[in-house]
Amino acid sequence: MPAQGDKKTARRVEIALKKGLFDARGERIKKQILAAFGPNTPIASLRYLDIYTLDTTPPDTTPMDTASTATILSEMSLKEAFCDPVIQNIAIDAPLTMDFDWYIEVGYRPGVTDNVGHSARYALGLVTNQDIPVYHSTGYLLKTPLDKTRVNEIAAGCLANELIEFYRILSPADMATLAPYIPRVVDTSVPKTKDISMDLDDKGLMDLSRTRTLVLSLEEMRAIQVYMQRSEIIAERKKAGLDSLTDVELEVLAQTWSEHCKHKIFNAIITYEEKGHTEEISSLFVSYIQGATKKIRKAKGKNDICKSVFTDNAGIIRFNDTHNLVFKVETHNSPSALDPYGGALTGIVGVNRDPFGTGIGAQLIFNTDVFCFASPFYDKELPERILHPRRIFEGVREGVEHGGNKSGIPTINGCLVFDERFLGKPLVYCGTGGIMPSVINGKPSHEKHVEPGDLIVMSGGRIGKDGIHGATFSSEEIHEGSPTSAVQIGDPITQKKLTDFLLKARDKGLYRGITDNGAGGLSSSVGEMAELCGGCRLDLEQPPLKYQGLNPWEILVSEAQERMTLAVEKAHIAAFLALSAEMGVESTVIGEFTDSGVFHCTYEGKTVAWLNLDFMHNGLPRMHLKAVWDRPATPRVDIPDTDNHNELLKKMLGRLNICSKETVIRQYDHEVQGGSVIKPLCGMDLDGPSDAAVIRPLLDSMEGIVVSNGIAPRYSDLDTYHMVACALDEAVRNYVCTGGDPDHCACLDNFCWCDPIKSDTNPDGEYKLAQLVRANKALYDYTVAYGCPLISGKDSMKNDYTNGAIRISIPPTLLVSVIGKIHDISRAMTMDIKDAGDLVYLLGVTKEELGGSEYLALIGLKNGIVPKVEAKTAIERYRNLHTAISRGIIASAHDLSDGGLAVALAEMAFAGGFGMEIDLNQVPAATDKVNADKMNDTGILYSETPSRILVTICPENAGALEDIFGDQAKCIGKTTKHSQLLVKGTKGQTLIDEEIDALKKAWKATLKVS
Repeated sequence: MPAQGDKKTARRVEIALKKGLFDARGERIKKQILAAFGPNTPIASLRYLDIYTLDTTPPDTTPMDTASTATILSEMSLKEAFCDPVIQNIAIDAPLTMDFDWYIEVGYRPGVTDNVGHSARYALGLVTNQDIPVYHSTGYLLKTPLDKTRVNEIAAGCLANELIEFYRILSPADMATLAPYIPRVVDTSVPKTKDISMDLDDKGLMDLSRTRTLVLSLEEMRAIQVYMQRSEIIAERKKAGLDSLTDVELEVLAQTWSEHCKHKIFNAIITYEEKGHTEEISSLFVSYIQGATKKIRKAKGKNDICKSVFTDNAGIIRFNDTHNLVFKVETHNSPSALDPYGGALTGIVGVNRDPFGTGIGAQLIFNTDVFCFASPFYDKELPERILHPRRIFEGVREGVEHGGNKSGIPTINGCLVFDERFLGKPLVYCGTGGIMPSVINGKPSHEKHVEPGDLIVMSGGRIGKDGIHGATFSSEEIHEGSPTSAVQIGDPITQKKLTDFLLKARDKGLYRGITDNGAGGLSSSVGEMAELCGGCRLDLEQPPLKYQGLNPWEILVSEAQERMTLAVEKAHIAAFLALSAEMGVESTVIGEFTDSGVFHCTYEGKTVAWLNLDFMHNGLPRMHLKAVWDRPATPRVDIPDTDNHNELLKKMLGRLNICSKETVIRQYDHEVQGGSVIKPLCGMDLDGPSDAAVIRPLLDSMEGIVVSNGIAPRYSDLDTYHMVACALDEAVRNYVCTGGDPDHCACLDNFCWCDPIKSDTNPDGEYKLAQLVRANKALYDYTVAYGCPLISGKDSMKNDYTNGAIRISIPPTLLVSVIGKIHDISRAMTMDIKDAGDLVYLLGVTKEELGGSEYLALIGLKNGIVPKVEAKTAIERYRNLHTAISRGIIASAHDLSDGGLAVALAEMAFAGGFGMEIDLNQVPAATDKVNADKMNDTGILYSETPSRILVTICPENAGALEDIFGDQAKCIGKTTKHSQLLVKGTKGQTLIDEEIDALKKAWKATLKVS
């Protein structure tokens, strides 16, 4: 708990809306409490306060005298800094009101990033010309008959995350003795380096790995042990003044060798067995991901758009003759499970730094986000240390919102996926795209260089304990002992200042190389850049700290946010530091790049790390794993028909994976920077679901960027091969539906998997690994078939929760993100119907492929025939669609995915505000070869066969469309001026006859869109 302050050395300011004004924040929190504890929870009202605690006597400073404090922190100066007098009231060193039953105050614990407090400190400094620490907390004034025990449950369950926040509950009687809390970090320990003996038996080695959260296997610990026993290494280290391994070196190796950083499973040697056949795979990554891109690039020849793949922080493709595009998607699953807000905020600002630190640096132009959660309506008992999915949902949403919006980067694309198995660990995918001139200062912008003699410079935020062991923590499953230090909270305002500064420095040629301080902090960034020149020397006393008391190893591996590492030529260092100071960014020289072949760190003039660079990066022993695919054939499921399709369609539209996500989308800024063309919502009322996003990165050009995604974890229950094929196909399908050129695009792969290594607690690990192998085989097959190269990606391989009694594993999940070009944004396409009397065409054949579908999930059936992608006909269809869109033949286009034909028809209708008349007799439908029966109407309506697209056209364009598509296009109906969706069945009967407003209402009701 933070130290309780003294009124003589602290001032407390309370701010609230004036009486009679609508307290939107208070009402939102009240709704969250009622959702979590039941609608009958007796809370008459809840008011929201902003509380600022001013630390007028920080540690190691001279106290202000009473007269100075009174003058500098007068009521007038505090009002000017913190209060809007038109709508707010202020109280200083006293409660603002006593009109409450319970007072709950929530604030950050010592050392946790307090962004509002930082901004308040800056504002107060402008008014007083004094630097006075300010800490922000939130007050909630409840009127309720509940007792303190119940109020404590509300505080712990909805208002505070005890990993990173403190809270206190007060009654009106307690307010007379209210004293400020000052969450100071007071660390009186003496920083030091410890020697670590590696003269241990196997048990000792594993105990060491576990107690220090190294997450290294016995074989890996033995490799370090053997390294330390080599005679030449012993001799070399003695010259450097070292004997035993230091904690600095051990932590560096654990970070560098973590699953998160080295992708050990993807680079393992795998023996794969399937139906009596055995093959050895030497690295999934090299064989399938790099292998696919290499094959595609060779086939494209001079039309290859790839500029830099798999070698930098993000992938780079050609946009046009003068500019390149940069794109990266990351996951922040483990931190978001512990602290949804901080984890997600760190995720979005962290991935911002990836494109920015790629090549010589890119200007950031868009964000994407994809979230996978358990149902927010989950009503069962929660396992230990698992937060309620609703709280995770809201915290993640708010974290990404704050990180993206405050950075001035539009959020243009994303989706939400729900499955109960995401209870153990949510998936939080955050992506960022950038653009850079292809040549800067006469040099290719996609290349980075580091030379011996270049200075190592750290720019941006300071280092703290937050984020320590982030890389290693994310490489293991969530459990009751997961480290709280792994949680970080990003500061988007500091990062925005940093990126603005570095773009200017880039254009002035003031640095040679750049990378971000992500997983592993300086250990990772400096260690990776040192590979480019052959060595480094890092002085761990030099990096600026948030507070004193950090040990050298903590300084080195802390992942505290908003920092970049740069290689600056000595001739440019003065100009670099001057520009940094001018733009209000802290930059510090912390060492020098060398060609010594050594990762060398000093502290207080003594060597604390002396690691052979080759061993550090290449000494990791490769894993040898076994994978066995032994899944029996999935039985076919008879698709039950129904007599009430109106109600069935409304139920389908209300399902979590289909319903409107407008409540989430509206929280994000997709207009900032002024380049948005096709936004996440479209149509007559701007509430229809866009298939993909289109932005205009260069405002003096009609060329645009299209960004889409595909994800289908439900199909993993049947076959991960077809799951991956469907995810890729969905991403490409969304891309072409919006106008993207299928021959000018690339994709990113982000794998999130349950633990695929067999153990006593994970007995089906060999099957999970076989699922991963099949997934990679599909990724290779279909990217090659589509000619869509993989340019970047990430894998997160330990997405499980265990407490010893239970294990919750996510469904194997692949997110495919596609980025590419539309040559003329005036041809960009949306999914809403544009006019009555247009013809409705279905592109593609419907098959009885409902395995893993939303319809079968609705009626509680498993198994069935998994949807399968026919790549050859699909890519031909997509190229034809691009031709038709480019010629202006198409009025609207919408892909068929979750919920199939019926859902797509409804979405197009209510997005455009027009009705439709559809005849299922005209829908091209084919049964599976093993089934001789004709598909029934329900199967046709809700099949999720991939690669299908609905388009509408003016009647006069019918001939041109059919000339392009031939028998791939079939007219199945028309649009009408009547606001009715009318669907006739294969026997001529009316199946659906429903007002589109009623369908939209059902679609919006689940997540409460008004």
